[in-house]
Amino acid sequence: MILQKRFYLAATLLIIVSYFAIFLFYPLAFALVKSVIVRGHFSLSFFYFLIQNPIMGEAILNSLLIGVWVTLLSTIIGYLSAVFMTRFSFYGKTALGALLMAPMVLPPFVGAIGIKQVFGRFGMINSFLIQLGWMDAHNPIPWLSYPFWGVVILETLHLFPIMYLNIMAAFALIDPTLEEAGRGLGARGWSLFRTITLPLLLPGIFAGAAIVFIWAFTDLGTPLIFEFRNVVPVQIFVMVTQQTENPAGYALVVVVLLATLALFLPGRMLFGRKRYSIISYGRTVAEARKLSFASRVAIAVFFLVILSLALIPHLSVILSSVSRTWFLTVLPEEWTLDYFGKVFNHQLAFLSIKNSVFLSAMSTGVDLILGGTIAFLLARSRLPGRDVLDAVTMLPLAIPGVILAFGYVGCFSGTALDPRINPFPLLIISYSIRRLPLVVRALYAGLTQIDTTLEEAAAGLGAAPGTVMRTVTLPLILANIIGASILAFAFAVLEVSDSLILAMQEKFYPVTKAIYMLLGRLTDGQAVASAMGVLGMILLIAALITAQRLLGRKMGQMFQT
Repeated sequence: MILQKRFYLAATLLIIVSYFAIFLFYPLAFALVKSVIVRGHFSLSFFYFLIQNPIMGEAILNSLLIGVWVTLLSTIIGYLSAVFMTRFSFYGKTALGALLMAPMVLPPFVGAIGIKQVFGRFGMINSFLIQLGWMDAHNPIPWLSYPFWGVVILETLHLFPIMYLNIMAAFALIDPTLEEAGRGLGARGWSLFRTITLPLLLPGIFAGAAIVFIWAFTDLGTPLIFEFRNVVPVQIFVMVTQQTENPAGYALVVVVLLATLALFLPGRMLFGRKRYSIISYGRTVAEARKLSFASRVAIAVFFLVILSLALIPHLSVILSSVSRTWFLTVLPEEWTLDYFGKVFNHQLAFLSIKNSVFLSAMSTGVDLILGGTIAFLLARSRLPGRDVLDAVTMLPLAIPGVILAFGYVGCFSGTALDPRINPFPLLIISYSIRRLPLVVRALYAGLTQIDTTLEEAAAGLGAAPGTVMRTVTLPLILANIIGASILAFAFAVLEVSDSLILAMQEKFYPVTKAIYMLLGRLTDGQAVASAMGVLGMILLIAALITAQRLLGRKMGQMFQT
């Protein structure tokens, strides 16, 4: 029996290691080798090219600045939101908590469509100013002449909920008696925050900041829609079709990879590997303080401003999807629901929906099998090297989709997995790898909260391991399984970078690639794309609400490095 268990364990580990080796490490190693080998010899000439080329240098600087600004602004908004929601009592807090998740339901890639409609040369804002007589119709304000700030603001409004979730989770783990002890020793205000609260919040802040920076630094869709092409992800996207002629693309990939790992790895070493598994019993919860009328008004104004700005892309995309004509007017002149029907009648749109449903379902299945196995090994086994397995499993959070997809195109071209011939296998794999950490964390959290005596009792009554798993363990973590599956599926449907790069033929386009292509078509292309964006928004709203109900505060811990 012992030998049989060891055999199964060895076989399972071999499958897991092979999966990561082939589809995570091999593409990255391939890009690294291609970036330093020139005519069979080691050379850093491609990196010198990146440094000396002013366009590439500016692209790297722009992407770094976008990442820094988005992270800084998201941290400020997320922290203030978390403080107000955890430390104060006011009417409507439950509903407000749900509204704070709303910005996540529309990828900035799609939200940029709405932003252009609102802030375009003759968009909603300028049309309103013209009607009031405050602006000359022949000289409208060029709001979108600063695409850098457009990208920063849109990504901030999309990503600050991740910071909010992480900081909320960190607040939930703070024992309020520690702050009370600090006050008892004379600490007040900034001194209390600096010496007690901030050190306890740092793991959550860093966890959220790492993900926000990586996402903003490597976002491909938003700069494309804003036509802000001098950023690293867009340069990599352009080089996908030039890999045989321009190996400098591999050097650019390595630069991005090193930058993201430089942020990811030190954070894990400094703040620990398993914050998401912390469980504290018998700990008191900080009592929410009641606010004065002036304070309630100030908080209401803060949330009103943030949510109003964050929901502008959502509202404008919805309006674009139901407008027959909308030009030089504040609101559409004619309304219609025809474009939602066209989503299912339009050949490209409907085909992309079928493709995305299939790809996302398959990738979610892979995540459940692989993620469930990894979570079980981490929670229930005494496997040597579990810390390594845990770190490798979380690594995809630090590997941007644009990097992974570029590596796939390079290392699998000319093989049975060539994405130029059929990208479906690699799309399923890339979706699954990028969502695997979410699934592992959700299932691990569920397993660590199960009293193992229940499983031991079933085994003591003669139940085989498979029977124990089926009759005891799985029913107890069913909510975690469903919540993780829904999130993994919904986020896979709206995956941008992998879809834009790997799907090269129209018959294989997923939803996001179809939206991007439709935007370039005249007549009703933008309206159909907006309708698809609204449907994607509805899908993600349903997914987040369901996952929030099933996972509760554990959902915030899924978005940590």
